[in-house]
Amino acid sequence: MTAYKIMFYLFAAMIIVFSILTVTSRRILRAAVFLLFVLISTAGLYFWLDYQFMAGVQLALYAGGIVVLIIFSILLTSHIDQKFTQPHWSKRIMAATAALSGMGLCLLLFLQHTFVPGTNPPIKNDMTAIGTQLLSTEHNGFALPFEVISILLLAAMIAAIIIAKKGK
Repeated sequence: MTAYKIMFYLFAAMIIVFSILTVTSRRILRAAVFLLFVLISTAGLYFWLDYQFMAGVQLALYAGGIVVLIIFSILLTSHIDQKFTQPHWSKRIMAATAALSGMGLCLLLFLQHTFVPGTNPPIKNDMTAIGTQLLSTEHNGFALPFEVISILLLAAMIAAIIIAKKGK
């Protein structure tokens, strides 16, 4: 086994383990910290795939923005000891069914699809091209995705406020 495969399996295992810990943790601060580890591991996977820009966005926007916002809202409002209640067994069964169905569908699609290398020439990756694409609304432009991300950040802020203001 090569070092590349070992690194991929390491990042994949970290993402899977911390994702499961994120959704199964009953303490809100631990769940937020586990989510931070998932996002950092995803950025490590992007670095390993040689997508430095994507990894930087992952670290700055998600790991640096959303999670820190959630953690500070938890710490500043004294909800650090808050525990989530155990869900009813019927909700657990439905959640497990939905997760296994989604995993089965993804595996089915991955195994049936034939992946072929692309024939398009690579896009330039100098700073001028990246800046133009970030501000463009045309083909390969990123203005619309950044607007969507701003809505995601707004939703995360609202969720953090709701969690912070939650009654005892």
